[in-house]
Amino acid sequence: MASNKEKISITDIEIEQINDSHNPILSNFKSYEKELVDFLVEDALDNQKKQMSITYLWFLKSTKELVAYVTVLADAISLQGELKEHFRQQGILYKSLPALKIGRLCVANEYLGRGIGTLMIEFILVLAQRISKEIGLRFITTDAKRNQEPRKDSVHFYKKFGFEILRQREKGTLPMYKDLIKE
Repeated sequence: MASNKEKISITDIEIEQINDSHNPILSNFKSYEKELVDFLVEDALDNQKKQMSITYLWFLKSTKELVAYVTVLADAISLQGELKEHFRQQGILYKSLPALKIGRLCVANEYLGRGIGTLMIEFILVLAQRISKEIGLRFITTDAKRNQEPRKDSVHFYKKFGFEILRQREKGTLPMYKDLIKE
């Protein structure tokens, strides 16, 4: 993706929760991450109907084109090791703490590098702050996908926004978290 493409502003975007009316357009969504496209087409709406997650579709206002989506759900972090000790020192003695999980976050191939991912993280931070006023919520979590190609490695992407690695894993995704109350 050429980085000379113009950045997209949140005012250029319209966000909608996925619903039945979106079915005809979902299969047109293109990403190098086939698994993320498959989830969008096959599982996102069903999971939402079963109240397991919510998927927000991001459309370009000018063309009504689907350019990205993000799926969120409830989660908890199991406190272990240094993290457990950190919270013990603050008088927080629970075994786990509540979180909002980014289950999937995907930008269409042709819109990579235009700032949409950053806008999506900002959207999730605002969503988490809003939810935290209604229920207990301390963290945002995700399982970051790793990729040999640096610009496709989501670990580096999440680190830019203050996410930290929860547990190292040799294979698969890397669990990460962001504390909403960072001293």
